[in-house]
Amino acid sequence: MKRLSLFPDTISIQDDHLTLAGLQLADLAREYGTPLYLYDRVTMDNAVAAYMDALSAHYPAPWGVTYAGKAFLNLAVAQWARQSGLWVDCTGEGEIAIAAAARVEKPSILVHGVNKSAADLESALRQAGTLVVDHLSELEQIAALAPRFESLPALWLRFQPGIAVDTHHAHTQTGQYDSKFGMTREEWLEAAAFCKAHGLPLTGVHFHQGSNFRDPEPLLPAIELALDLAVEVGLTGDWHFCPGGGWGMAYHEDELPNPPIADYVRGVAEAVIEGCRQRGLNLPHLHLEPGRTLIARAGVALYRVGGRKLRGDHTWLLTDGGLADNPRFALYGARYSALTVTGLGREWVERVHLAGPYCESGDVILKGLMMPGIEAGEWVAVPMSGAYQLSMSSNYNGARRPAVLWLENGQARLIQRRETLFDLLSRDVGL
Repeated sequence: MKRLSLFPDTISIQDDHLTLAGLQLADLAREYGTPLYLYDRVTMDNAVAAYMDALSAHYPAPWGVTYAGKAFLNLAVAQWARQSGLWVDCTGEGEIAIAAAARVEKPSILVHGVNKSAADLESALRQAGTLVVDHLSELEQIAALAPRFESLPALWLRFQPGIAVDTHHAHTQTGQYDSKFGMTREEWLEAAAFCKAHGLPLTGVHFHQGSNFRDPEPLLPAIELALDLAVEVGLTGDWHFCPGGGWGMAYHEDELPNPPIADYVRGVAEAVIEGCRQRGLNLPHLHLEPGRTLIARAGVALYRVGGRKLRGDHTWLLTDGGLADNPRFALYGARYSALTVTGLGREWVERVHLAGPYCESGDVILKGLMMPGIEAGEWVAVPMSGAYQLSMSSNYNGARRPAVLWLENGQARLIQRRETLFDLLSRDVGL
C-alpha cells in the first residue's frame, strides 16, 4: 500500500490493525485517549544516520548536524538530540531552557531569533555555544551586555542571499529580498565590521532559504555569495558555515517518493568544497540544520471520528482534533493522507474531508482523500505529523494540547501529558 510508506519505519499491518513499533494503535488510543501523538524513535534514529552517513561520505572537514527545535521540542526530544550527538537549535529563552533542562551541553546549543528580546539574549549569552545574529541592532545589544560575561558564544551573522528555494507556499520561503530574515550583503559587512571594532567573536556565516524544498540547485548561488562574504571579511582557520536546512519530504502519496537526503547533502558539500577551493579558503566546519527530515515522518496523529456529513460528492468526517493541534492546513494549505486504525482491508469507497471540532472554517486536517466507509467512533491515523504541528499548537476554543507518546523497543512512554482544565485556568487572574 503506497500510503503506508508515509508512516514511520516500524509501521505494519497485523490482524487488520495498524501497528507501530510493535504496538497496536487502537490499544494506544483506548489507553491514552485522542487526539494522541506518537513518535517512533527508530525512524528518528534512521534519519540522523542518513545525514551523518552522507556527510561522512561527501565532506572531509569537520561537520555537524543541528536539530531545528522549532519543528518540535520538548524535554524528551532534546534528550534524544543530545544522545544522538546533535546540536540543538533554539529560538528564544523558552527553547534554551528546554535544552538546558535536557542537559544539552553549552557548546551544542545554538540560538536563533529574528528579534531576540533582552531576556533571550541574556539567556543565549549565558547558556549557548553559538548565537546566530539577525541584524545590527542585535549586535549592539550584545556589545552592551558583553561586559557582564566572562566569555561570549561564537557569533554567526545571518545573511539574506536574496534567493528563495521553491516551496509550496510563500510562508515557507525565507531567503528572498523582501524576507524579514537576515541581513543583506551591505548590512552583513557592516555587522562584521562592528564585530571587529568591538572585539566580538565572529566565527561564521549562516543563511536559510526556505522549508520543505526538493531541489538543492537554488542553494548553489547562495553558497557562492556567502563564501564571498567569508573572503571579504577574512574568515579563515577554524570558521563555520551553515546553509540552514529545510530539505523536503512527502506528506501525501501523490508526492512520493521522498527526495534522498544524500542528494541534498552531496549537493551542498560539493558546492562548499569547490567554492572554497576557487577562493583559497580553508574548508569550514559545515553545519546543517534539519528539523522536518529528522522528525516529521516519525510522528503520527490519532483522532477519533464523531459526526459524518454528506455534502455533494464528498463526506465530512468530524474528528476530536484539528486546528488546535495542527494548524498547517489553515496556515499554508499543507496536504496530508490518513489510514483507519482498524479494518484496513476494506475497499476505499468515498472521498472524504477530515475536519476538527473548532469554530473555524480553516479547521481542516485534509481534503479529498479516498477512504473506506468510516463510521462514528473509529480512529484514523495521520502520518507525517511529527514536525511543525505540536510546536504551532494552541488553546483555540479552550482546546487542551494532546498527550504525546514515545515509542521504542515495543514500549510506549508518555513524554508529554495531555493538558487539563486546570492548566487552562491556572494562567488566568480574574478581575
